[in-house]
Amino acid sequence: MRAVVITEKGPALREIAQPEAKPGQVLVKVHANALNRADLAMAAGHLHGTRGGVGAVMGLEWAGEIAALGAGVNGLSLGDRVMGSGGFADYVAVPAGQVLRIPDANLSFEEAACFPVALRTMHNAIVTAGAFQAGETVLIQGASSGVGILGMQIAREMGAAKVIGSSTNPQRRARLAEFGADLAIDTSDPDWVQAVLDATGGRGVDLIVDQVSGGLVTPNMRAARVLGRIVNVGRLGGTKTHFDADLHALRRITYVGVTFRTRTAEEVAEITRALLADLTPALEARRFSMPIDSVFPLEGFAEALAKMKANEHFGKIVLRH
Repeated sequence: MRAVVITEKGPALREIAQPEAKPGQVLVKVHANALNRADLAMAAGHLHGTRGGVGAVMGLEWAGEIAALGAGVNGLSLGDRVMGSGGFADYVAVPAGQVLRIPDANLSFEEAACFPVALRTMHNAIVTAGAFQAGETVLIQGASSGVGILGMQIAREMGAAKVIGSSTNPQRRARLAEFGADLAIDTSDPDWVQAVLDATGGRGVDLIVDQVSGGLVTPNMRAARVLGRIVNVGRLGGTKTHFDADLHALRRITYVGVTFRTRTAEEVAEITRALLADLTPALEARRFSMPIDSVFPLEGFAEALAKMKANEHFGKIVLRH
């Protein structure tokens, strides 16, 4: 089968052995993959948790159909249309508990491939780590990314009173309202914290989901209410920064760090179960949407990665098999 494999000279399309479904796993014939920021790190030779390294198959999410069932798998059938986490390859073998059924027969594989990482990341960040309650206000930092776009919609679906999204790109910022933002802010504007405070009656937001970190860490605390929560999901703006410990104490902020890189298969399966319990009706009714910026054939993966690295896209970049 074809797969995008990391070599000493970078990623390359190779023919490798097709995996088999071990006990508790399903084998999926992949029809589409979606790109994520972590793919750039892996392409550059860096590990993303246990993923990556020379010889590894790149990629974090896919959509396809079940081609084989491992021993002990129940509740799934051959031919089921599914989506989940895995690599840029014609076939993937994954734990059955991490598989999500594609909720609508009219949802294409290209569309479905855009959802698994964002669903798991944002439901876990908002609902579980962020302890969100209906009627609260939510700020998504880095809202024009695929994960951020879905995060705003999840917050709205779960009953947020106000959703704020950030983007430093004016064209992307102008589109955030399409995906649930009541207010779109520019964090390169020195007055952005005041804009958030004004939008919340001076109180500050209840929950911030931060995909940027870096220089936003301390300003985020100024934008959060007393007893607010901040969930550190990503660090696109840097991993090292000034942290105002006194402000943290004054606001009595709960600051939570999350990542999938240190989670077990059992933890990911529980995250999947929790999001399905909350979001299945919205998924089936297609109340969530994800813009697809561009689609490339699998053999065009290098061009797709270059487009992501240029950071000029809105929504997701997809590979079609």
